Amino acid sequence: MGGAGGDFGGSDPVISRLAKEDPIPWYKKPNLRFLYFMLFPTCMGIELTSGFDSQMINALQILESWIQYFDNPQGALKGIISAAYSLGAILSLPLVPIINDRFGRRWSIALGSIVMIVGAIIQGFSQHVGMYIVARMILGFGIPTCIVSGSSLIGELAYPKERPVLTSLFNVSYFVGQIVAAAIVFGTNNIASNWGWRIPSLLQICPSLLQLGFVFFIPESPRWLITKDRSQEAHDILQKYHGEMDRGEEFVAAEFAQMQAVIRLEYETVSKSSWMDLLRTSGMRKRLLISSMLGLFTQWSGNTLISYFLGDLLKMIGFTESTFIQKINVSIACWSLFCGVTVSLLVTRIRRRIMYMACTISLLLCYIGWTISMERAMTGKAKGTPNNGANIATLFFIYLYSPCYNMGYNALTYTYMVEIWPYSERSRGIAVFQLFGRLAGFFTTFVNPIGLKNVGWKYLISYCCWLAFEVCFVYFMFPETMGRTLEELTFMFEGEDLQRQANAAAEKVVNHTEPDTTGLGRRSTGENKLGGSAEVKKHVP
Repeated sequence: MGGAGGDFGGSDPVISRLAKEDPIPWYKKPNLRFLYFMLFPTCMGIELTSGFDSQMINALQILESWIQYFDNPQGALKGIISAAYSLGAILSLPLVPIINDRFGRRWSIALGSIVMIVGAIIQGFSQHVGMYIVARMILGFGIPTCIVSGSSLIGELAYPKERPVLTSLFNVSYFVGQIVAAAIVFGTNNIASNWGWRIPSLLQICPSLLQLGFVFFIPESPRWLITKDRSQEAHDILQKYHGEMDRGEEFVAAEFAQMQAVIRLEYETVSKSSWMDLLRTSGMRKRLLISSMLGLFTQWSGNTLISYFLGDLLKMIGFTESTFIQKINVSIACWSLFCGVTVSLLVTRIRRRIMYMACTISLLLCYIGWTISMERAMTGKAKGTPNNGANIATLFFIYLYSPCYNMGYNALTYTYMVEIWPYSERSRGIAVFQLFGRLAGFFTTFVNPIGLKNVGWKYLISYCCWLAFEVCFVYFMFPETMGRTLEELTFMFEGEDLQRQANAAAEKVVNHTEPDTTGLGRRSTGENKLGGSAEVKKHVP
């Protein structure tokens, strides 16, 4: 299993090959260029809210006006304030696939954005800590719908050659949100009144307003349209955005034929549009296990300590000045953005397993070094003789953490989720990933302040042990997915026969063994041998 990948059946990855042979860059294709620019405020900007939230809570906890207004929350109360966002997300996850499948990707983003706007308004005008916690739960309730829809829509609209980079950039906006929140709180740090914390809390509305304002400027997912008996619309979208190349008509015909064939095969063999589908076959169970563990890994790798409790960590080693901590906050967010963008641009050059292995091993080594330096720093502080070398080393490892984490758990997270899950189960699969990630996030943000308070630096040892397990799991369980389209990856766990059938539709078009398989070119839809939209739809429950 170490080094194991999906079984692609030895068939020719036609669509991937044609996309790689396309010499025209995306920025010279007017329609595709417009699509990508519109994806930034609508889909890629979704994680702005999560990044804004983590940094805002981190920064507000050292803001005097916030501390006084909420009577200096500590321990469990402090944990629940931070964890309320994740708790709200957990409560909404069972509804996410239903909303996605019924209303499509765009309307799901719009509905989630409306919920988050309501939450941000209540948060900004909270009168007591209970109201503040409920507001954060409402914010969290809206975010999973947007994340699942947005990450899926990027993968389903992007041209195959740029898809890995775009889905990898999805998480990068998290750091943009962090930077904006850190800068805003830094700016309101000197406001003595309650508006010092109310202004940042209200401004969390901005990413959702962006999504709501731009989401209907982008097209719907062609795959969703095919399942809703709207094949002509799906084909027109592919023709407009994927057909700007020398062999554009042929490429779109092959891509569309493959989408239809794969979706039909999915609903015939692996999907009944039920949560039980995730346990029905061995292939689905493998996807479920990988997604569940990846959700845990993204939140149990020590990142929530830095995202939510950096102020506490720095105070433990003697850095207590509010302005200094705010500056460290902003600098870490900027450094994380740089690391996230850099790594995202490498996903077409470095294989997925290599990036994940480098990520987990480097995180383990980073945390071991951090634990040792933290122990030395806290010991020096306790003795009244600050260990400046250990303090600097601790800051070094906190900064080093970002490129280590970004190698896998930021850059590849949604790229990998979109790739390993077939269309029919993609919403449920990413929802499961979100569920385990949010459960882990809720647990760690609740437990972290308690652990740091009770056992200090020794709490970091628990993360070292968990990271060692992550290294083993990734090595034995993560398959390779690089270099294939979503359709070519659909049956990676189901064996050669289904994979050959999936690729056959595209091969027929490219090899001209059939005049037209799309039903939208030389043939009419009713003559399409692969089955047109109605043929696909009759298999969809």
